Amino acid sequence: MIDFSWLILVAGGLISGVIAGLLGIGGGIITIPLLVTLGYTPVQAIATSSLAIVITSISGSLQNWWMGYFDFKRVIYLGIPAFLTTGIGVYFANKIPSYIILFSFGIILLVNIYLIELRKQLASEEKENESTAPVFNPLLTKIGTGGAAGILAGLFGLGGGTIMVPLQILLLKEEIKVAIQTSLGVIVITALAACTGHTLEGNILFIQGIILGFGGLIGVQMSTRTLPKIPDSIVSLTLRLFLGILSIYIFWEAWINYQLIA
Repeated sequence: MIDFSWLILVAGGLISGVIAGLLGIGGGIITIPLLVTLGYTPVQAIATSSLAIVITSISGSLQNWWMGYFDFKRVIYLGIPAFLTTGIGVYFANKIPSYIILFSFGIILLVNIYLIELRKQLASEEKENESTAPVFNPLLTKIGTGGAAGILAGLFGLGGGTIMVPLQILLLKEEIKVAIQTSLGVIVITALAACTGHTLEGNILFIQGIILGFGGLIGVQMSTRTLPKIPDSIVSLTLRLFLGILSIYIFWEAWINYQLIA
């Protein structure tokens, strides 16, 4: 590293850490483009980001545990299926043009913005009609949710948090804060798996990853302590705004990928 790039890495890690604790998202959407901008290859950026996410997610999950907001069973029921099915998404990702994958992911993000709001309306209707509301097997629903998140995460090449949080809200009917805290715990499992694989391949830049992780550690400590104090409506609005901004970025990347092929 030269000049003050380490300060940029700390700042990027700090921002990704705040996002991770506040929205249950790993932060790779921040750290990967940042590393590429600093001149590292995409493979190095993805691998190094995985190390930073491990540090960030462990720190945030420990803080949630100390505050009594970490449910180990929820994390395991979602994390193990996600870990096992990620490879399925990766397999299909190698078969489909990247611009189609990115465009599809952008559509899913936009749909999630609507469905999160729809979940609120359905919840109020279910309270009025509890006797007629359908009942699903909780264990199978959790395994299915984790499995679906793993497939989609592997397919779209981003952390499962962007998918895991909306799926928990929609399918498991979790409160948004519970979904975020659980998602952060699941990311520990998936990020450790990714980090181990990249370490064996020699793709990780450990100094840069640790610096990013240090910034993320500070950021996630700030946001995990703040999250319980923020009204659910504000958290929901923030999540939907983030998904909207992320969808714009994904559509832009899809267009760039299409231009390279055309």
